[in-house]
Amino acid sequence: MTTAPDRLLRRLEWRLGRRLDGRLQGSYRTVWHGAGLDFTDLRAYTPEDDVRHIDWNVTARLDEPFVRQFTEDREMTAWMVIDRSASMRFGGGAGKESTAAELAVAISRLISQGGNRVGAILFDNQTHRVIPPRTGRDQILRIARDLTSSFTPKKSDKVTDLTAMLQLAATTTNRRRSLVFVMSDFIGDPGWDRPLARLTHRHEVVVIRVVDPSELDLPDLGLILVEDAETGEQLLVDTSDPLLRARLTEQVGAREDELAAGMRRAGVDAHRITTDQDMLATLVDMVRRSGRRRR
Repeated sequence: MTTAPDRLLRRLEWRLGRRLDGRLQGSYRTVWHGAGLDFTDLRAYTPEDDVRHIDWNVTARLDEPFVRQFTEDREMTAWMVIDRSASMRFGGGAGKESTAAELAVAISRLISQGGNRVGAILFDNQTHRVIPPRTGRDQILRIARDLTSSFTPKKSDKVTDLTAMLQLAATTTNRRRSLVFVMSDFIGDPGWDRPLARLTHRHEVVVIRVVDPSELDLPDLGLILVEDAETGEQLLVDTSDPLLRARLTEQVGAREDELAAGMRRAGVDAHRITTDQDMLATLVDMVRRSGRRRR
């Protein structure tokens, strides 16, 4: 009997093959590579290069910045760090949690095609689950099964502890340099930029922020009862009140500015996706943008 994770994986495999055909580099099939160790050459520095690869001795002698080039390791370990807190269950259609799950399975399948290992960390404030990295289709099915299994986070008086999630990711992945995907709505207490910066210092990190359009622009639905998904606090709100809408718009702008500043402090470029976007179109855009940064 075909299970739900198996059906999801088959659908994604077919769509990935059609949509990403010709967009990936060579026979390696992904723009995300392992950490290279073997020095091969020097070339002039460009603004897109990682400053950590600058050869300062050559730069001082030639009075012009040069970067070291390495032979890229074709064997890579990738981790999916996925926020499964209550706020991720919010959203129209499939919701933020389902969007993150489908994207995680798609990326895992894409990376595993090169024989790479993929693991996952599923986190909420009360519990977490670590799936050790392995290769093969069975591993992707296991990740898909855990992501699509019924799971209801317990409500508490605290919002998501993003710092704890990122610290768990750092301690779990510290054995070797890896490619780490962090998927969250980043609704939580401040201070997450510091552990994210430490994670970025050790690994190549791709941040994917999942949001619902109604979080950015509250629809006019009249008088409604809203509930905080994480704490359970309820409030009666008149969404047609122009003063309330203006205040919410201002708060959303301030939150977006604060998130962008946190990402800059952590040294990452976050990809923002919404629940109403075409997931594979988003993935294609991520591949294209990552390829541009590497070039």
